[in-house]
Amino acid sequence: MSDEKVYVPPIKIQGIKTKIVPIIKQNIIIDEDTTWVEPFMGSGVVGFNIKPNKAIFSDTNPHIINFYNQIKSGEITSYKVREFLEKEGKKLEELDEVYYYEVRNRFNENHNPLDFLFLNRSCFNGMIRFNKDYKFNVPYGHKPKRFSKAYITKIVNQVAHVEDLIKNNNWEFKCQSFEKAISEAPEKSFVYCDPPYIGRHVDYYDSWDEKSEKNLKESLQESNKKFMISTWDYNEYRKNEYIDKIWNFCNKINKEHFYFVGAKETNRMPMMEALLINYIPNENGYNLNNYNQQIKYIL
Repeated sequence: MSDEKVYVPPIKIQGIKTKIVPIIKQNIIIDEDTTWVEPFMGSGVVGFNIKPNKAIFSDTNPHIINFYNQIKSGEITSYKVREFLEKEGKKLEELDEVYYYEVRNRFNENHNPLDFLFLNRSCFNGMIRFNKDYKFNVPYGHKPKRFSKAYITKIVNQVAHVEDLIKNNNWEFKCQSFEKAISEAPEKSFVYCDPPYIGRHVDYYDSWDEKSEKNLKESLQESNKKFMISTWDYNEYRKNEYIDKIWNFCNKINKEHFYFVGAKETNRMPMMEALLINYIPNENGYNLNNYNQQIKYIL
């Protein structure tokens, strides 16, 4: 596998694709004139590491989009992030969970993107989950000393990296449905989709079901764009039936991961990840024999 550094974004998302970024990079087909379209932005880790000249990142979660748009506008800077997390981190250390829930209530009322970052980095397991009223409802992670100097510096550096990427490229961030993102993609686009994994536990801003999966397929086919989809293939106990049911016209690339989603070691199991594409991979792209090692993918 390539030794090229994979940059981690400041917003954490369960299921982040950090470990398979090299495989994705070797199998996409884009050039400097191609617009990278990512309808399920999530953390943005894939697009941020692809570093396209032109990109449209979108998501139905307005708080993710707002966070990155405020970086783009200069309202959020790495300096402001450091100042904010140092101040809020001290309060968390002093007041523990009382202050976490104070910030959570404050965010659900005012939707401050820096509060969103704070919650994302201090909640249980770095989850992003909202209730039916779209209120952030992830419990406290019970780490009052979470925002150490080193941890804050790590987050600040992640924000600084995104600042540089946005400054040097033509990127847009939009809160919209995947249907709208795909239908409005520029003529020369490559569409990368990382939807919620159907048939598995989903904690996301919107729900995901078979109808959603079929709508995604129809949207992509109608667009006539080259696309890649991240999904799950199978584990020891069951198989993703929708790959054969809905995506049987795609080529498939596999990679094994360890998904640590259970509280107990006995509940943790390896899962085969799949990349689905509607084109022939690059001649020098993915070769299963070269990537047969297992990767620990900690959620």
